[in-house]
Amino acid sequence: MKYLNPKADLTFKKVFGQHPDLVISFLNALLPLDGPGEEITHVEYLDPELVPQNPLRKDSIVDVRCRDQRGRQFIVEMQMMWTSAYRQRVLFNASKAYVSQLPKGGDYELLQPVYSLNLVNDTFAEGADYYHDFRIVEEAETKAVIEGLRFVFVELPKFTPRRYSEKRMQVLWLRYLTEIDESTVDVPKELMEDPQISKAVGQLEESAFSEEQLLSYEKFWDIISTAKTTINSARREGLKQGREEGRQMGREEGEKAGLEKGKEMGLKEGQEAERLKNARAMKQEGIASEVIAKITGLTAEQVRAL
Repeated sequence: MKYLNPKADLTFKKVFGQHPDLVISFLNALLPLDGPGEEITHVEYLDPELVPQNPLRKDSIVDVRCRDQRGRQFIVEMQMMWTSAYRQRVLFNASKAYVSQLPKGGDYELLQPVYSLNLVNDTFAEGADYYHDFRIVEEAETKAVIEGLRFVFVELPKFTPRRYSEKRMQVLWLRYLTEIDESTVDVPKELMEDPQISKAVGQLEESAFSEEQLLSYEKFWDIISTAKTTINSARREGLKQGREEGRQMGREEGEKAGLEKGKEMGLKEGQEAERLKNARAMKQEGIASEVIAKITGLTAEQVRAL
């Protein structure tokens, strides 16, 4: 049996965007829903395209968007590469989903929370923790929380199942995302013993996809590979330039400042230039604008303008 990688755009949306029982299990496992009555028991899928009421405002598309039995909304995204703009895009999309609940003249008390779950196949934080939970918190005194928006980021490359055995379903789902790919011959027994995970594995069987879908799948990974290579090259060039400028300054402070400047230049300028370059290449290949925006971190408007 041959399998596809669940992190690809095609497979991720198939598993979590077409099977309510799977996305329910996934959300319950990955989100901090620990209080009484917090568990998700039912979802309805919502349009993944967040269209503004004002046509002059920005629109955006997410991977999966749904609403549970309490009216809470959940946005689920699989992000292959971390960019400086991604965190702002997550905030933008969740905020748009939050405010769009309320019709003109509606009561603010009707607003329900929006949870944004982001699986990142890259690293962006310095620490060893793979799980990052963000809320709006009063920092100095009371630690009181303003409810409404909650953001969870999972750095998949940092996930190590041996360290998190107490959260069984979270571990199983993250193992599903990180251990299954085209090289998988035998799926680990622990995954197949759980009915939901076993069903999700079945959705990845290569035989379930058409030739056209498989071609799109291969093209997706080619684009990701090229983008990562070029961005890493830009980062290295930025660091090299920073070191040279630091040496010319002739002081330890200059070396440090040069390195920091190089890092900043490599990350900012390199990422932006590469995002535009890759977006143009993808557009020439006929890839959908929403897929291009997701991979590169550009807005849909920027993609259409290329």
